[in-house]
Amino acid sequence: MKDKVGSRKRRAFRGRKRIASLGVQRLCIHRTPRHMYAQIIGPDSRVIASASTVEAEVRKGLATGGNVNAAQIVGKRIAEKAKAVGVSKVAFDRSGFRYHGRVKALADAAREGGLEF
Repeated sequence: MKDKVGSRKRRAFRGRKRIASLGVQRLCIHRTPRHMYAQIIGPDSRVIASASTVEAEVRKGLATGGNVNAAQIVGKRIAEKAKAVGVSKVAFDRSGFRYHGRVKALADAAREGGLEF
């Protein structure tokens, strides 16, 4: 696993192992060149809420789903959905992606929306 993807997956595994030991809900994100995805996953591995740039309501207001503006919208949307189901505190699972750019924008927007990390 000396390639880029293998290194990211190894980092993701380490982070998830740490979050699993805490036994809390996690805000798990995934980033592709065209889209951003976010899910809130419970300690029992069940998806509680999700948001992405693939959703029709989000796509209406965006030219492309792979930029910082799209990530901010997904962050706000996941915070709204989390509040609706009663989740306010989560652990941030960045899935091995570096904390900058779109990942940071999504996290900041989720914090502004009311989620606590």
